[in-house]
Amino acid sequence: MPLNTRGANQVVNQKPNIQHIHHRADLLRKLRGFFDERGFHEVQPPCLMRQCIADTHIEPITIAGQAVTGRTAKASAEDTFFLQTSPELAMKRMLAAGAGSIYAIVPVFRRGEIGDQHNVEFTMLEWYEVGADANAAIRLLGELAKQIFAVDRCDVQSYRDLFAQQLSIDPIDAPLEDLVQLVGMIDQSLARSLAPDRDGMLDVLMSQKLQPNMGQEAPLIIHDYPITQAALAKASQDDPQCALRFELFYRGVELANGYDELRDADVLWERSDAIQSQRAALGRPSLPMPTDLIEAMRQGLPQCAGVAMGVDRLLMIRSDEMQSISQTMPMTVGQV
Repeated sequence: MPLNTRGANQVVNQKPNIQHIHHRADLLRKLRGFFDERGFHEVQPPCLMRQCIADTHIEPITIAGQAVTGRTAKASAEDTFFLQTSPELAMKRMLAAGAGSIYAIVPVFRRGEIGDQHNVEFTMLEWYEVGADANAAIRLLGELAKQIFAVDRCDVQSYRDLFAQQLSIDPIDAPLEDLVQLVGMIDQSLARSLAPDRDGMLDVLMSQKLQPNMGQEAPLIIHDYPITQAALAKASQDDPQCALRFELFYRGVELANGYDELRDADVLWERSDAIQSQRAALGRPSLPMPTDLIEAMRQGLPQCAGVAMGVDRLLMIRSDEMQSISQTMPMTVGQV
């Protein structure tokens, strides 16, 4: 997707907002203090690697191998490097090597993502707590949310209960026709185009019917997503239809995504292969399999839970002045 560069000249001439720079520095200090006090070690994973974590709908920015390595290195013109869409791959290799509980605050990159809540380059906080399960991770995320937003509670609800309460439907067991009917109330043509894609319809219902009203009174953590949306989360032993995945919402904005981390290398290979098939069906380019991560898992990834959080969105929600994440950044892609 090409970048929208309308008004680029005006954007380039905008001066960085000093007050916003100071707000960002204050938030970063608070985030680091939160994890330092709990014994986490800050790490600095690389932004540029030969592999990346594949996602059906996220496009990494690629760089030709020769541009990175120069003529004297082994890489050929066909080799590709990836600006990381998440520090996950490198951080899990550190975990497998025995790093213990770790966190990172790093720039990440996603091609073509421009909007009020998206930017090609943005700042991600990611952490992994060794020995933690989903319940412990949800508690820690709730503590962080209460501290950062200066509120006295963080609500927790299951994905199933959310849909049942707000839409009177079971998102996992409901007949496909019922989901088509609900999406059709939003957009008939969209419902027809998504009809075979159950998760696509659930995503539409979540983003357009549910999310705008989520977490309006207090931060809200939704947990136990359908197993078909597991990504790199374990399956729940209590309910095999669900994955140990959870997300944080506040004032209608998704802020964080977490997992009780998958540790089975064979399952990771199967899920990565399924993502490649989904990308191919959508006409998206193939991505390399995450063989480095798979090998690290085979060596022994410890029991851990991990969370990725968008720092720029946090900053936007904390401020009454900022209406888009571009306002939280000293400079955006259009200003450099």
